[in-house]
Amino acid sequence: MKLKELVEELDSLLKLEEFPGDESANGLQVAGREEVKKVALAVDACSYVFEQAAKLGADFIFVHHGLIWGGVKSIRGTLRNRLRLLLEKELSLYACHLPLDAHPELGNNAQLLRLLGIERRGEFGEYHGRRIGYWGELPQRMSVAGFAALVEERLATRCRLRDFSGYVKRVGVVSGGGWSAIFDAEKIKVDTLLTGEPSHSACSLAEELGVNLIFAGHYATEKPGVLAVGEHLREKLALETVFIDHDTGL
Repeated sequence: MKLKELVEELDSLLKLEEFPGDESANGLQVAGREEVKKVALAVDACSYVFEQAAKLGADFIFVHHGLIWGGVKSIRGTLRNRLRLLLEKELSLYACHLPLDAHPELGNNAQLLRLLGIERRGEFGEYHGRRIGYWGELPQRMSVAGFAALVEERLATRCRLRDFSGYVKRVGVVSGGGWSAIFDAEKIKVDTLLTGEPSHSACSLAEELGVNLIFAGHYATEKPGVLAVGEHLREKLALETVFIDHDTGL
């Protein structure tokens, strides 16, 4: 597949134009070979991922966290080394940040609901002027510890939790560093917020609201969308794909 065609397909599929306020330079960040036969996918753009992609014979790398955030002021140090790897190996790099969190089918948050058996009810978690997460309901109430155990099983992660209501039924989900979605919890009346990174700032407010906090890891909550994009590329575009797992454990 031609690089230009793949980029156009991804831009349209992931609706990049709907997120003009994202600090990530979403889309093609580095252009490599004009022909794409194999796509590597990863959560983060880093030297390890680039080296593994080259070893595995990939032409194109799709990541959630790219290299360019808020523009480039200089090319030196780590950025220089990372760009050198991409250019020497003729690897393209494509990044998709907030559009991948929010995508209604392939997105991190939609995929988290699917994996956990939560029926989607609406959008949740306002960030940069729009909601990027979702909320929904479990088929039946669970204990907070029981729900955390389910998350750990389905995401292959370890959770940190704060139990402020004693049960889980209505869950708001925002992947990664989505703790600020606690401000949506009062409006939408969820009893539990599932996100990635722990936050001291969220705890007192969650306690006062009676909202449980489940912190399942930034990496673990932002892996599902990347995997879903890989599945789409295999099934719809007949591209060979490989996922490069570089788990930070955080």
